[in-house]
Amino acid sequence: MHQHTINASIQLLPIVQDRHPYDWVDEAIAVIQQSGIKHEVGPFATVIEGGYDEVMKVIHDVNEKLFELGCNEWITSVQIQIRSNGPITGDEKTAKFQ
Repeated sequence: MHQHTINASIQLLPIVQDRHPYDWVDEAIAVIQQSGIKHEVGPFATVIEGGYDEVMKVIHDVNEKLFELGCNEWITSVQIQIRSNGPITGDEKTAKFQ
């Protein structure tokens, strides 16, 4: 896969009763923040942006962290936008609304 900039939306839905679901979401956001990848936390999902491998690694790392911490069950919803001939950025898509 090319290494042009892509962007993705990642949403975590913990299916748990041992902790408040937001606690698990906070753990996922911490992984994203620590990755150093460009990101924007939203009320329903977090948008991340970087090279293909970098974005996929962050998605993987979020799931690995929840597993390591003992989250019993969760759904990870991901949307990825890829442009084959060049970068696609969130700013490009939202600039007219800023």
